[in-house]
Order: sequence, then structure tokens, then C-alpha cells
Amino acid sequence: MTSPYWLPFSRSHTCGEIGHSLTGKTVRLMGWVERARNLGGLRFIDLRDRYGNVQLIADPARGDLGDVTRALRMEDVIAVEGMVRERPADMVRNDSPSGAVEVDVSRIVVLNPSEVPPFTVADEVKASEDLRLKYRYLDLRRRPMKQNIALRHRVALAARNFLSSRGFLEIETPMLVRCTPEGARDYLVPSRLHPGSFYSLPQSPQLYKQILMVAGFDRYFQLARCMRDEDLRADRQPEHTQIDMEMSFVQEADVFEVGEALMREIWKAGIDAEVGTPFPVISYAEAMDRFGTDKPDLRLGMELKTLSDAFSGTTFRVIAQAHERGDVVRGFVVPGGGSFSRRELDDLEKTAKGMGAGGLLRLVQSGNVLEGPVAKFLGYGVASRVIESASMADGDLLLAVVAPTARASAILGRLRVAAGHTLELDRSGGFHFLWVNEFPLYEQDEETDSYTPCHHFFSMPYEQDMEFLEK
Repeated sequence: MTSPYWLPFSRSHTCGEIGHSLTGKTVRLMGWVERARNLGGLRFIDLRDRYGNVQLIADPARGDLGDVTRALRMEDVIAVEGMVRERPADMVRNDSPSGAVEVDVSRIVVLNPSEVPPFTVADEVKASEDLRLKYRYLDLRRRPMKQNIALRHRVALAARNFLSSRGFLEIETPMLVRCTPEGARDYLVPSRLHPGSFYSLPQSPQLYKQILMVAGFDRYFQLARCMRDEDLRADRQPEHTQIDMEMSFVQEADVFEVGEALMREIWKAGIDAEVGTPFPVISYAEAMDRFGTDKPDLRLGMELKTLSDAFSGTTFRVIAQAHERGDVVRGFVVPGGGSFSRRELDDLEKTAKGMGAGGLLRLVQSGNVLEGPVAKFLGYGVASRVIESASMADGDLLLAVVAPTARASAILGRLRVAAGHTLELDRSGGFHFLWVNEFPLYEQDEETDSYTPCHHFFSMPYEQDMEFLEK
């Protein structure tokens, strides 16, 4: 029976399926040419598809293979037929499931020739991000990108299966909504039926999931698309997908248990990693005091400390005046940070000043003394107290700022992340989860002396704090 399709034959296997079990069998493959080379009169072709890579070998003296293979270039889309055979022992590769076999090609058809690609499709590329995005379909052929897409699929599937098993219902909420009092700017969509009026794209499904709780759907979830008209930065993107959940008639412990079990399931399904539970729990106040942020990276260590008492008695005017104002000296120790270059230290100071610090105290322990621009103002007694209070060791770097407590913590929190990145502590293995609870509803703006929301408006105050809102 004649096939209704124009293709010369159908695919029998993917490249990822080619292995020892198919030795001696004829297979038909389709994919993209990753590399083509001429060695010893034979032509070797690396064929790639979504599932893997396989080496093809073609004898140009066989049929019309010579003309076809001679014209092949990278990213040509081809269909091949041939027999799987074992590679010579000295050509076996252990970096691929198909590395011990190859396909002896008897037929090649070029399905679609490629123009010269703007960059090489490889694991590592030197192309700019703009160029990669312009040719996104090429960038997505690279193995790391395909792995990311596959990981995202496994995570989404694991979340859906887990939450469904816990009695959650997946419910879609509208994409065209009214403005809500969230923390970012809305994208606006003009209404055709109501000229001069606009819809907002949702920053989150917040209002709708509250309605669902009122309606009696006490366990809801959604892989929700969220849009925010914000400049691109690490923790705020124009659009993202979040696993959105809501539960009624529960306590904090219930939320912790479901969240921890969900993370354990996702990490296992996504990257086959074990996540230890229960997660540690710290308050917002403790997180800000120890790490200077409400989302601390526990891999870095380097906890913040108040060192005002240790610096008391110094003749350094900045610190002496800070004591009189009620400001504090806060800092943290960078293990081995004495090896930081002048440029790295200047970058840290620039970051501190950009956040409102008057300067950055930098002290390195060398033997039993401290070295640095302000070391001469400390004296032996103060230096000894600082070393002991900060728990410094030889070669360590102390970074400290003088400011009101909250501002000092925020500045040091940013510096801690920058220093950890320089030391590559953020690339250490393992996963360190924690819960941060007891978030404040409002925070005081130092410039206007007014109170602004610290979180969103959908959280209930603690009962003992209700009297302050009533006032």
C-alpha cells in the first residue's frame, strides 16, 4: 500500500534507542546533522535528535551516497537507513549510550538542507544571548536547553500528580482581570467592547483563588502564568510560571507538611535527588538579623553579627559618632577573604555605597593583628575584641558597615551574596531548604517616616497584633 506521506520512509527508531540490542538489525533514523567529516575515504556523520546522538558511517562508493554525503553540512535534516554494527574497540565512546555502535548507512535522503547557522549548535556556545534568542529554534537544539525543557516537564508532571493525590483540584483562572493591589505594575490590555477601559494581565491568581476558597473548593492548585510589567532582574521577571496553591481550614503545620512533601517529590522526579525533611523554620526577624534577607542562601554561611561592643573605645571617628547616634556596627567574616583582589574589594565597596552605606570597613586578620585602612585606629585591645567577637581566623576578611540596624543588615545581605559568589560558595553541592515565617505586614520607610506594606494584603495579622491596626 502506498504511503500518503511524501517522506521516503518512516522512522523506526530514535537516536537514543540505538545500542547493542539492535546490533545486526536495520534501522531508519531521522534527525539533524551535528557534524560530517571525511576520514580514510569513508564519511562519518553525527546524527542528532531530541533523544540522543548516533554515529553514521557511509561508503561514498555505494550507490549515490557519495554525492549526498559530499554536500552535507551542519543542521541539514536527513533520513537514513542502515544496519547497526559494533564499533572497532579503539573507537568505542563511553559518553553516550550509542557510543559502542554505529549505523552502516545504505540510504540517505536530505529532507531539508540548512543554511550556514549563525552559531554552532553545541553544549557551550560563544554567541550572545540576543543572537541565541533571535534564533531560538537553533538554541533549543543544544543539549543543555533540551535537558532544561525536559526537566520542566518532569517537575510540572510531578507537581500535578502529587497535588492531585492529596485532594487538590487543578482549576484555571482568567487571564484578563481587574487590577489587584500586588507589588508590581500590571500589563494592560485595551478592551474592544469598552473603549477607554483596560484589562490587566494577572500578577498572580490571588483574588480568584480566594473566591474558590469561599466557594468551597478547599484545595486548589494551578500552574499559573503570571505577568508583571517590571524590569528584568533575578527575582522579578516580566512573566513566569508558578505552582500556585491554596488550602482552607488548615494551620501553618499543614502548609509546611504539604510544601515539604511536594518539594521532595519534585526533586526526586526532576533530578533524582533526595530532599531531607522537615525543613528548618526561622522567623523573618531572625532571617534579617542573621542573613540580611528574607530568602537566605544557606550554602554561603557567613552569618551577620553586631560588633558595636567590640569596636567600642576606638578612635576611628566614624564608629565613635555612630555610637552617639545609636547606629550599629554590623559585619560578617569571609573565610579566606584576605586573598580578594583590590578590584574585588572595590566592587564590594561600590555595592555597599550604592545601597546607602557611607563606606565599607575591610579588615584582614594576619597573625594576631588586623590589617586594613582603619586598622591603625583600633589599637591592640579593640582589634583583639573584634577578632574574638567575629570568630576570625588567619587570612579571614571582615566586612562591616556603620548604619541603623535594618539598613546595615540589608546592605550586608547583598554583600554576603556577592562575596559568596566570588568564592563560588553558591555552587556547592546539596540543597538547603528552609521556611521563613512571621513576616511583618508593614515596614517603616526611613525617608518618609510612613508605613508601607511589606508583604501583600491577603495575609491575616496575628490576633495579638489586631489592636495596633484598630488604632
